[in-house]
Amino acid sequence: MKSGAQPPRPGVPVLRFLGATETVTGSRFLVDTPRARVLVDCGLYQGLKHLRLRNWEGLPTPPESIDAVVLSHAHLDHSGYLPALVRDGFRGPVVCTAATKTLCGIVLPDSGRVQEEDAAYANRKGFSKHAPALPLYTEEDARQALTHLEPTEFETLTEVAPGVGVVFHRAGHILGSATVELRLGGMPSRVVLFSGDLGRPFHPILRPPVFRATCDVLLIESTYGDRIHEDVTSLERFRDAIRRTAARGGMAVIPSFAVDRTEVVLYHLRNMMQSGELPRLPVWVDSPMALATLQIYRTALASANHDMHASLAGSDPFDPGHLIEARTVEQSMAINAEPGPGIIISASGMATGGRVLHHLLHRLPDPRNTVLLVGYQAEGTRGRALLEGAREIKLLGRYVAVRAEVIDVPAFSVHADRNELLAWIRSNARPPDMTYIVHGEPLASQALRSAIEAELGWPAVVPRYLETVRLD
Repeated sequence: MKSGAQPPRPGVPVLRFLGATETVTGSRFLVDTPRARVLVDCGLYQGLKHLRLRNWEGLPTPPESIDAVVLSHAHLDHSGYLPALVRDGFRGPVVCTAATKTLCGIVLPDSGRVQEEDAAYANRKGFSKHAPALPLYTEEDARQALTHLEPTEFETLTEVAPGVGVVFHRAGHILGSATVELRLGGMPSRVVLFSGDLGRPFHPILRPPVFRATCDVLLIESTYGDRIHEDVTSLERFRDAIRRTAARGGMAVIPSFAVDRTEVVLYHLRNMMQSGELPRLPVWVDSPMALATLQIYRTALASANHDMHASLAGSDPFDPGHLIEARTVEQSMAINAEPGPGIIISASGMATGGRVLHHLLHRLPDPRNTVLLVGYQAEGTRGRALLEGAREIKLLGRYVAVRAEVIDVPAFSVHADRNELLAWIRSNARPPDMTYIVHGEPLASQALRSAIEAELGWPAVVPRYLETVRLD
């Protein structure tokens, strides 16, 4: 809904689930009170077509009626719809942490630019069903959205709208990521806690999530609500796959999220090459956004940012020894002529767009090569298709045979697993009145709901898309 009559204010605070219900993407939660309307997260839908179409439908409430947006972190499935929201009429503040503002300054314009480039490429090659193909928003739309970002500190109460305060707590997922504590004024006052994407207690670069003492209503992510990460086994699988690929003279292609995942992959590659577990191989990072993010992480380390492990200060944990930064299109294209062995790290992490598509196009048909999937692969993405054993996938308007080895490496996930989620939930000093399971596919969400009810005895619900619940 782009414009229209202002929707009436509710008599009591309510929460409406506009996204991240029975899917891992499109994080959007509208808190509507008698005095204010606040959107917590403003993410893009990714993956299945019927979900991606929601990006084009707009929000079911006029953007101009929203008083403020609160961002948990800078990943696109939490922040990537913001340029469209501002373009369509939102005029309020977007409150976030300082590091989230910095990362959004890279992520959002890059998203607009990639969408423009993908639409132009589809129009030139004539493979889009739309005439012409259009971007959801442009790079200029994204830059306009950035003018609304207002940073605030962790553990500091900030009023974002009349009667609505927010406190950010460290989430340990990516630099600047936060759990969002929303304090609603009134009689009685209420505390609603949004986990955002919850990080892991043993992230190699970031400090662990901060536990929260009490809340009245809890929204908890469930990306890995039905599984346990096997870190040691996964890292061995990663190492052994690269060894095999190098012995074949092939290339290891790693579709990687530009923010944090690339840093974690480089960290492990550096350790393995320094210890002799892996041969010294050239490592290309082919993503302007990932390279810009890498610089932000290096700057945060140099400035002793409280998000980062203090033990990493004074070193560069992201340089495996032969790191090649591909910034231009020409440098990216030149990688296709490299015979191997080597390692290519490129966005996007679920192979939904970006430069990694061109690397997959060139490397998938050759059995000497390997694709390493180092993050969650949502339903409907090319990454998920590869994970499930597809023998052909469609790339840039053509079908490509999959003859390369495909390896899943869940240890690189920076999402808490089932046990880590439950440990964080248990830190609540008392059971919340209700726990809502969000940001997960149906099986994962239902598994976490069952675990919460069985192990904690707390009421828990998996909400439906566009469902509205009372918060009083």
